[in-house]
Amino acid sequence: MNRSEPPAPPAPEAAAAEALRPALTLYLDVHRNPEPSGAERRTAALFGDRLAALGFEVVRGIGGHGVAGVLRNGDGPRVYLRAELDALPVEERTGLPYASGNGAMHACGHDLHLAAAVGAAEVLARTAARWRGTLVVLGQPAEETLTGARAMLADGLYARCGRPDAVLAQHAAPLPAGLVAHGTGRAPITAASVALEVVLHGRGGHAATPHLTVDPVVTAAAVITRLQTVVSRESAPAEELTLTVGTVHAGTAVNVVPDTAELGIGLRARSDASLDRALAAVERVIRAECAASACPREPTITVVSRAPALWGDPAATGAVRAAHTELFGAARVADWPPSSAAEDFALYGDAGTELHGEPDVPLVYWMVGTASPRQWKASAGRLPPNHSPLFAPDPRTALPPAIDALVAAALTRLSPHGGWSGPGGGRDERRETRDTQTGTV
Repeated sequence: MNRSEPPAPPAPEAAAAEALRPALTLYLDVHRNPEPSGAERRTAALFGDRLAALGFEVVRGIGGHGVAGVLRNGDGPRVYLRAELDALPVEERTGLPYASGNGAMHACGHDLHLAAAVGAAEVLARTAARWRGTLVVLGQPAEETLTGARAMLADGLYARCGRPDAVLAQHAAPLPAGLVAHGTGRAPITAASVALEVVLHGRGGHAATPHLTVDPVVTAAAVITRLQTVVSRESAPAEELTLTVGTVHAGTAVNVVPDTAELGIGLRARSDASLDRALAAVERVIRAECAASACPREPTITVVSRAPALWGDPAATGAVRAAHTELFGAARVADWPPSSAAEDFALYGDAGTELHGEPDVPLVYWMVGTASPRQWKASAGRLPPNHSPLFAPDPRTALPPAIDALVAAALTRLSPHGGWSGPGGGRDERRETRDTQTGTV
């Protein structure tokens, strides 16, 4: 061997094995200590510190608690990997030894996303001799409220970290671990959505003299009932519109008619045009019911958040799907059907051009399975879904392929060879965990 030659770069298999243990450690920590939307200070610090330890230049406090790690590795494309920091206000009931006990829960898999992102960051950092370009790894706050992407972009994310040549993301789904699923391109991957806060203004008073009041609770009941016709009678079945009154708040005592009633309303639709029509109908119904009740003031209707439908870039998605097929095998790459779930990821692309000023940013988004073979068999294919207090990915089997999927996707842009023949989604012997059911590694 010529001693003047630099040492060979580590094989991807070895780099992935080294990355798994710290990624799992992060997963267990974040799962045990979830933070809801807008309050992700500790989670962001852990994520940023891990990226800094891997040699990334870390930018913190983007759009709130957003964090980005930038790894420059010569001339080439700039690829973003996005994961989410926030948890849901759900009381966990999984019974896991590392379950949260603070009233919040990673019931949508964001802890898995974060762990996979730092794992992929480590693999790519350790194998930098095999690719060229710039890798940007994002920890986004407030995805569950559909406000975090907008906040990061409005705070100059692309100006601070560079214009992306592609933005990639994956999402946990109740599928077998080692399976990935891509949209077909015939429908959006996730729906357009809007969240409303509505205040109905009545005139409070004594329950013994109801004729002297305008009861906003009665008005709220009428609004809730009538809103159902927006879906059942004003929208075509093919539009696949959903409308949910998720919160109702009114009153403090049974002998007091309150002054106000508050409703939280969510709308989801396959297209932005359908959402616009439904939103107009919802506003019309609310105002009409308030008029029918002789409310002394017009209702207050506030759009809390809005997200467009998510479409993946066809060419970029095709390249990532081909890489996943090569890595995992065709039997482990599936089609993802259209979903009424909502995401703000679309704003990183053309839907958010008004925010970031960068047209033609391709997006790729896919689903990753979370269930061990034992979980899948026991559930007969009906696992607790995302947002359930029983949602419980098995990180031993789900995390390795989630890391692999991100690395393979990133290298469709960063690698001159156009892909990575990695260890195949955890099918080899590199499982360094003992038992995550006991919280040990």
